[in-house]
This record gives sequence, C-alpha cells and structure tokens, in this order.
Amino acid sequence: MKNRGFEIVKGWEDKNINLPIRKTAGSAGYDTEAAEDTVIPPFKSGCKPTLVKTGIKAYCKDNEWIMVANRSSNPGKKHLVLANGIGIVDADYYGNEDNDGHIMFAYFNMSDENVIIKKGDVIGQLVFMNYLTADIDRAEGIRKGGFGSTSK
Repeated sequence: MKNRGFEIVKGWEDKNINLPIRKTAGSAGYDTEAAEDTVIPPFKSGCKPTLVKTGIKAYCKDNEWIMVANRSSNPGKKHLVLANGIGIVDADYYGNEDNDGHIMFAYFNMSDENVIIKKGDVIGQLVFMNYLTADIDRAEGIRKGGFGSTSK
C-alpha cells in the first residue's frame, strides 16, 4: 500500500527527471528540480506568473496535501517569489485528467532582468502536510481537471 511519494508524470518518463529528495534527516521539505530550462521575465503589472515544470506528481492520503514552497534563497539571490505565496496540491490533483497531476512552481521575477532556470536546478520544496475539516464539512465535489481547476 502506497502512503505518500513522488512519480514522474505521463509524457516525461524519458526526460531524465529526478524525484524530489530530502537532503538531511531533519529536513521537512523535499528539494525539487526544474524539469527543463525556463526563462522567467521581469515582473510587469498584469503579467501572469511563469510556470516552472517539475515533471513529477505526488500522491498522499486523502487527509493530506502537499505544500509547494519557494527555495529560501530564491528571493534574495534570484529575486523569485511564488505568485501564490505557497502552493497547495490537493490529494485528488494526483493523476487528474488534464495534466496527470503535474506539479509546477508559479514564479514572478522581481528583478529587472530575465532569470534563467536550468534543468536540474533546485527550484523549491514540497512538504507533505495533514489537514483537518470542520464539523459542518460536507464536501462532495469531484475534481475534473488540473492546475487551477478547483473553482471551475
């Protein structure tokens, strides 16, 4: 029985993707790499964030989620901030029909120059988390899509 872990998403099996790893026994987060070279342009008002692909998906128990967190050095060294502060990957995102659960980091570049992310660069961390529900919770919806599909 699988509890939680990482897999390569469909279509990325032949692209030499490394699964996320914890670097120390005391680390909460799994360091996650970019799956391909990506250019992140400087932020301009009204622009959409750049999605940096990882080539991976994550599975977990029904009462868990995966936090997508920025690498602590990114704001200071590369001027990159996550567009959503942190990302939330729900358990039912795994294997969805739109993108198979492909995890991506949504970045804004706060510098005046392009930031180039190379394939294999560590871009952030993924952390498995538990969540609780309220007594009045009656959630019955079923996920129909991938990235940003919860409100559709």
